[in-house]
Amino acid sequence: MPRVIITGASSGLGAALAGVYAKRGALLGLIARRRPELQALAATLGRCRFYPVDVRDSALLRQAADDFLAHEGCPDIVIANAGVSYGTLTEHAQDLRAIQDIMDVNVLGVARTFQPFIEPMRAAGSGVLVGIASVAGYRGLPGAEGYCASKAALIAYLESLRVRLRRDGIRVITICPGYIATAMTADNPYPMPFLLDADAAAKKIVRLIERGATYAVIPWQMAIIARILRAIPNVLFDRSLADAPHKPRRR
Repeated sequence: MPRVIITGASSGLGAALAGVYAKRGALLGLIARRRPELQALAATLGRCRFYPVDVRDSALLRQAADDFLAHEGCPDIVIANAGVSYGTLTEHAQDLRAIQDIMDVNVLGVARTFQPFIEPMRAAGSGVLVGIASVAGYRGLPGAEGYCASKAALIAYLESLRVRLRRDGIRVITICPGYIATAMTADNPYPMPFLLDADAAAKKIVRLIERGATYAVIPWQMAIIARILRAIPNVLFDRSLADAPHKPRRR
């Protein structure tokens, strides 16, 4: 019975991942901010422990990890899925707080999630740490300064961790989804090619983890788009996206 920790588990991709692993008989540790939604999800699953904790709170996150370790032992898989996304425009002073919040959740939240489990995994000589990044980390998109920066930072962070922990038997996996139909994408005012529903995305991610992937873009069509985005010269990239619509700012 695999032991799996998932953050951002109360809805969207996190809830879908919990559902996939529950059907496979996993023992789950579910972490999310919203207690009612998390409790309702836990009631529909098999054996699980749930923790209504914000990944910005280091102390409470550590308490949750310690509780899981004490009662269930070292997890086999930890999926850092919690994330936030909203438009940011740096010329607005209030958006500096929004950028800070995005970085705090999307980058530092992943580090806080992994930190309590690295030493136990090292002692066990095995374990899998999964970070949910994004193709938005490949290029800076207009009106998404905070989100793109957070995902670019997360990709680099996960790579650094992967190289260092490999010798300890710990696998670090970077997953870069394209668009997934969740509350996070519901207000995007632009086309979302190759949009995946959360259940389909969750199944793909679980298969990638089982296959031993270290880095993957889903769906595969978005991997092609991501490579094209990286290859486009700046002058063409800038001209083509200068007037593109962007995600609404946080109010």
